[in-house]
Amino acid sequence: MQENKPFEPSYFEPQRLTFSTEEARHDWLPMLLDIYFITDRGVREGVRREENKGRSLACYKGCSACCRSHTTIPIYPIEITGLYWYIIEKSTGETREKLRWQCSEHKQREPCPLLIDGACGVHPMRPQACRHFNVFGKPCAEGEDAFYTRRKDVLTPIKKYKDEALSKMLPFHKITGRSQRRDAIKQGLLNTYVKVLQEIDWSKLAKRMP
Repeated sequence: MQENKPFEPSYFEPQRLTFSTEEARHDWLPMLLDIYFITDRGVREGVRREENKGRSLACYKGCSACCRSHTTIPIYPIEITGLYWYIIEKSTGETREKLRWQCSEHKQREPCPLLIDGACGVHPMRPQACRHFNVFGKPCAEGEDAFYTRRKDVLTPIKKYKDEALSKMLPFHKITGRSQRRDAIKQGLLNTYVKVLQEIDWSKLAKRMP
């Protein structure tokens, strides 16, 4: 009798990013890296559950349809801080020059300025919204936002992981007490801080890049 092996999802096994020196210098950075690690674990579990139902993940390496078509990608302040830091201090070479140019030329509601030659130029530090957005069934058509055209095919974040990640974000906003944190999550307080990635003035970032 063949032994049943545990099902392994197609989504990658999450690993927490580590920047030891910088994490000691920036108190917000380990917070953000923990948030992304929790988010990635939640996404992997969500994909596993859907694939156990017989559904297949349509997203694949090299697909950037959502980066071009979505114009309302939500992003939290700590994530903006992380992107500024990563681009200014960690991007190099041709990727850095393209990021600087695209950020300086970006206009509101245009495709993501961090998309470089069809790939995310900041992939390790991409926002939660980008990490959560996974589509099942068939890949998105050019210009399609599957969240609106076929919502059932888009992964719904698992609440346990989402709330844990958001809770990790609260100290960035000086919300530290246990009851304060619980109430903030319950009331959706962090939603009041959300920006739209495509509406940020990215030229300010470009000016800070030597």
